[in-house]
Amino acid sequence: MGEAIITVKNLKKAFRTYRREAGLLESIKSLFARNFKEVRALKGIDFEIQKGEIVGFIGPNGAGKSTAIKIMCGVLFPDSGDVSCLKYNPWEDREKYVKHIGVVFGQKTQLNWDLPPIDTYYFLKEIYQIPEAYFNKRLSRMIKLLGLKEIIRTPTRNLSLGERMRCELVAALLHGPEIVFLDEPTVGVDIIAKEAIREFISNINKENKTTFIVTTHDMGDIEKICRRVVIINHGEIVYDGLLANLKQKYVKTKVIDAKFSEPQEFGLAYHGRIMSKTKLDIKIEVRAKYVNKMISWVLKNFKVADITVTNPPIEEIITYIYKK
Repeated sequence: MGEAIITVKNLKKAFRTYRREAGLLESIKSLFARNFKEVRALKGIDFEIQKGEIVGFIGPNGAGKSTAIKIMCGVLFPDSGDVSCLKYNPWEDREKYVKHIGVVFGQKTQLNWDLPPIDTYYFLKEIYQIPEAYFNKRLSRMIKLLGLKEIIRTPTRNLSLGERMRCELVAALLHGPEIVFLDEPTVGVDIIAKEAIREFISNINKENKTTFIVTTHDMGDIEKICRRVVIINHGEIVYDGLLANLKQKYVKTKVIDAKFSEPQEFGLAYHGRIMSKTKLDIKIEVRAKYVNKMISWVLKNFKVADITVTNPPIEEIITYIYKK
């Protein structure tokens, strides 16, 4: 194991909210008496993150992941528990701590809306007191990696979402943070921008040993850049480990994809569920223990040109865990 730069122990956070029925009378009643309810966002979670890791921090809406991220960023105070990030307490040592982290929230921008990104970068250079030589070298490198040469001099308001998100990454990483929190970094962007962002994160991680904590609902992000995932649901961690081990633990079925050398007629699948089919190919979901029997049956009864076996999509595995 490497050096733990984030340690979270027995972290708890609850929010007090209230509810009322619809209507004018209920509105008037709520002025004098409210029906309060406590929502326990975090119920005592524990985990560590090592230097240089890219960790997928995932969960359904309302699971508590955003609350945990905001506490690690120093934005929220917990009710109890201990958090150490780079040996700082995020909310008590915030002024010193924020110089060492970068944050990208998909729905919030740190770029000036009316100015081109390059102006924001020079503004951040002064804020973080980045040395001239380091700034120029790092900015040039990131512009090259993300293909921003023709973009950074265009006003932010005229950029597409994919272009803006790539520029947001540069703004978050200019000062060379040791930890970067990415909240939905590819939300709403096209497939080309997604690949550029994923490759950029991987490159920066390898070059600088930068630690990334990624929260996303796009499982493509998780599969492409994260070796480890932390899954949180109902304020509790339900899985913390390697993505490969997650598949081994929870995959109960396999997907058989057979391509035929000539048109075939296919009825019911032996020991399996037909996911899709044409006269020239078929995709079948089958329980893991029946895979070999299913393959033998397909090869025996049909003229097969090619056959492959894969795991079900990661989205199905994660959905299964959420429901369970």
